[in-house]
Amino acid sequence: MKGFDKIRLYGAGGHSQIIQAVSNQNGVTVTAVFDDNTSGSHPAFKNIISGARKNPDKFPHTGDPFIIAVGDNSHRVEISKFLKSEFATVIHKSAIIDPNVSIGKGTVIYAGAAVQPNTIIGEHVIINTLASVDHDNIIEDFVHVSPNATLCGLVHVGEGTHIGAGAVIIPKIKIGKWCTIGAGAVIIRDVPDYSVVVGNPGKVIKTKSLL
Repeated sequence: MKGFDKIRLYGAGGHSQIIQAVSNQNGVTVTAVFDDNTSGSHPAFKNIISGARKNPDKFPHTGDPFIIAVGDNSHRVEISKFLKSEFATVIHKSAIIDPNVSIGKGTVIYAGAAVQPNTIIGEHVIINTLASVDHDNIIEDFVHVSPNATLCGLVHVGEGTHIGAGAVIIPKIKIGKWCTIGAGAVIIRDVPDYSVVVGNPGKVIKTKSLL
């Protein structure tokens, strides 16, 4: 955690539970949890504040900084447009982050993850448990790198892309924006925007509609 001793969370699902646990381990207090869909909230959360987007004039945008605690990349984009707030960064104590890494606001990095020198990580990115991001990577805004995924050196991942659990990206690959890389896929060639890729070696099985 960088620079804050209190934060607020927007989102009350399983992903938010992890962020709260990391915050507690770092001595950071979660002062409030907001979610407009409380039907899907995690049992760990009590006193969830709802109705924020229906009553934006009454929403407390000022105060402790937020983390958008939602795993879905497109939902994080929507919420980021609504929230007029400062954003914190959450980093688990066991994560290995080289000093020459740039990390954008609202990004979370979980237990056991490693991020190597000269990597640039954008805003509202998720680097999940035990993910490995090697040197000179560029990870654009709203990307989710899932548990145990491996990004070798000089990889560029476009905005909003989801890298599935255990996927491997070989060096010097460019993955476009809003792609989905399936769990366990091995990416050995560049991936166009909006592609869904699965398998070893990875193959594009469809192209998503434009967002």
